[in-house]
Amino acid sequence: MPVKIRLQRHGRKGKPFYWIVAADARSKRDGKLLEKIGTYNPNTNPATVELDVDSAVKWLQNGAQPTNTARALLSYKGALLKNHLAVGVRKGALTEEQAEEKFKAWLEEKEGKITGKTDGLAKAAAEAKTKALAAEKAVNEARAKANEPVAEEAPTAESEEATSNEEE
Repeated sequence: MPVKIRLQRHGRKGKPFYWIVAADARSKRDGKLLEKIGTYNPNTNPATVELDVDSAVKWLQNGAQPTNTARALLSYKGALLKNHLAVGVRKGALTEEQAEEKFKAWLEEKEGKITGKTDGLAKAAAEAKTKALAAEKAVNEARAKANEPVAEEAPTAESEEATSNEEE
């Protein structure tokens, strides 16, 4: 039975949410599955991926073929790296401890990149909010100045007499 690691769509129209599943290649996209490995939510920024890495590695070692999108998600979460390191351990190129150290170091680096991106997005949103607030204050001040009653001095009778006397 050929097994594929692929996405199974859930969620409402326009708001997709995916399960990452191991399924028979002959089953429908949203049909029967063998095991749910994780979830993928592309609606958040950055996209949220939760994956059981050990289960994914087990399926990869048993011959499951990931689809292109699933391969990208497995790579993003490190399942392909862990599978690669497991092959190195089996061949004797690495010890189990060395493979775990490499994987943990990679995870820490990846987590740092993700944290940096979320911090950058939060900072950009805060800057945009302060700029919008400053622009709104400027517009409100301009409106206040435009709505102020202009105090024009109407010519009084005394000033008219003074100007008429000067002309003569």
